[in-house]
Amino acid sequence: MYVASPEGLTGKSTVAFGLLEALAARSDRVGVFRPVYKAGAGRDEAVELLIAHPAVSQDYEEALGVDSQAALADPEAAHEAILRRYHALAERYAVLVVLGSDYDSVANPTELAFNAEVAANLGAPVVIVVSGLERRPEEIAGLAVVSVGEFSSHHAAPIALIVNRSAADALEDIRGAVSAKLGEGMIVAAVPENPVIMAPTVAAIQEAVEGTLVQGSTEWLGRVSLGTVVAAMSLPNVLRRLSENCTVVAPGDRYDLLPGLFMAQQSGAHPALSSIVLTGGYEIPQEITDLVEGLGQDLPVIATEHSTFDAAVKIAGTSSRLTADSAQKVDAARRAASEHLPLEALLERIDVSRSDVVTPMMFEFELLARARGEKKRIVLPEGDEPRILAAAESILARGVADLILLGDENAIRAKAALLGHDISEATVVSPQDPELLEKYAAEYARLRAKKGVTLEQARERIQDVSYFGTMMVQMGEADGMVSGAVHSTAHTIRPSFEIIKTRPDAKIVSSVFLMALQDRVLVYGDCAVNPDPSAEQLADIAAQSAATAVQFGIEPRVAMLSYSTGSSGSGADVDKVREATEAVRAHHPELSVEGPIQYDAAVDASVAKTKLPDSAVAGRATVFVFPDLNTGNNTYKAVQRSAGAIAIGPVLQGLNKPVNDLSRGALVDDIINTVIITAIQAQSQPAGA
Repeated sequence: MYVASPEGLTGKSTVAFGLLEALAARSDRVGVFRPVYKAGAGRDEAVELLIAHPAVSQDYEEALGVDSQAALADPEAAHEAILRRYHALAERYAVLVVLGSDYDSVANPTELAFNAEVAANLGAPVVIVVSGLERRPEEIAGLAVVSVGEFSSHHAAPIALIVNRSAADALEDIRGAVSAKLGEGMIVAAVPENPVIMAPTVAAIQEAVEGTLVQGSTEWLGRVSLGTVVAAMSLPNVLRRLSENCTVVAPGDRYDLLPGLFMAQQSGAHPALSSIVLTGGYEIPQEITDLVEGLGQDLPVIATEHSTFDAAVKIAGTSSRLTADSAQKVDAARRAASEHLPLEALLERIDVSRSDVVTPMMFEFELLARARGEKKRIVLPEGDEPRILAAAESILARGVADLILLGDENAIRAKAALLGHDISEATVVSPQDPELLEKYAAEYARLRAKKGVTLEQARERIQDVSYFGTMMVQMGEADGMVSGAVHSTAHTIRPSFEIIKTRPDAKIVSSVFLMALQDRVLVYGDCAVNPDPSAEQLADIAAQSAATAVQFGIEPRVAMLSYSTGSSGSGADVDKVREATEAVRAHHPELSVEGPIQYDAAVDASVAKTKLPDSAVAGRATVFVFPDLNTGNNTYKAVQRSAGAIAIGPVLQGLNKPVNDLSRGALVDDIINTVIITAIQAQSQPAGA
């Protein structure tokens, strides 16, 4: 897929990154190619961005074609060299994202023609990216016609026209104007200007003002600055003008401002800052330094010799491209692409079929795409836990789910600011909110009336964050809940047993782990909830696990595991599995199920050929149902450690609404994955459930 522009500053790297991410969910062999690059301009940031994507395994030099000067000097030789490099890459990669050359700010007809000829020579479908910045829809439509015509005249095949950096309130008008000019055969999309992608990073600001980092963490230098406030006024007036992720530029001898701004961050009652620039080259008095250090914040403070006016002008003129070293920008690009690019239509047009191999990376990107497709509200009761805040920032930035954090709003936002996490899009709800407490307590008392729960007892219990969060899900004010980073499993899921309860078609609540192996994803159940299920319960676990497999795009072939295969063994344990297998076949005839079966016969085709040659499941099982918790828990951990599998879960199944538990040792990535899983489960809930 060839991503090209007829002009400079279109932000085509954002479009290319979004396409690359969509391709990563379908293929395990995705590569990058830049036919023409500028050798004298240092390392190509766009190439570095694309090859830094976790789905790409490629060296920088491998992605490059020919230098732009060589292309100008001898176009014919350049075309030959580009084709040689392309064919070498095409042998290694199933799909290639080809990034057209950059322009020096202005359109260049010769460069545009060369890109069109390269696209035609490669036989690659072309995605044209134009800028909508400060242009009327009819102007954009005119540019689109000229651009498509130029590529078509050189025998290239444009399939899409993307208007990037558009006015957010004119997207429909732009799409309509361009579509009317290009006709129905062309895919057309408009992507709004994204302030995060184009904003300068703190590092870029430091470089622009030739400053020195005198306080704060170097890890914050990759964060973006979304505005500038010049502090040429008293502290109260400065605080009134703060905006989220802004940089404050202040005279270095205004010693009252620094502790005041830090205390504003500490309070959580004001927008979070990205940095402070102190001008004039003044040295900060030791007393102020000690005071600021005592507040324990990582907020960068940059000192510069420039005057306040000069520093503000330099910062205003600073911009920053989408680069791999700014997680905020990368996440913003992911979100912009997923929300505004017609990715499915593009992939269908270029006929990218799904690979038979499913790597952990492919599975992750497929889940991300599904979660974004229909965003759900997930409540996180442990709102002040640092890992939860880090995960929340990433989830919100990627546009995966809407989040509700429980706790004191000022305290949570202050902690997030202290840790450098942007959770401005999150809703924060206090479990002490009297109106909600009363509403939830009344409903809980009604639900538990047969158990003798009074309204007073309900009021007390609902103040527990696990009960409060579960009631939010029950009342439809959240679509799912994820907890357990701090609380025990019992504390997390007991409220769901009391309040949400099991689905009508489920006899028990059980769990699965989604095991992402090197080349496939398997479902293991039950490895976390039921110690010794009966035959009836085991059959229920099998049916639930098969349904969960379908939910996550895995074709269910169910292996009912035992220490014996087929009719070769006997004993109470084998008989239980045999009985459970027959129950699954009786109640779910549509399922492919085999049991009793040993693990090796279920997963290894050569063993299956010997032991169960006529089985549709043996040797190719995807859903593994363990006879008891001891076997299941040990097996999933053994596979996780010995095979290097990624274990996602436990995923609870059988509840009326999704609630999932975290390990208290959960990493930030584990929390993100669990929220994504919960959001996808919520998408499957019946309307009004």
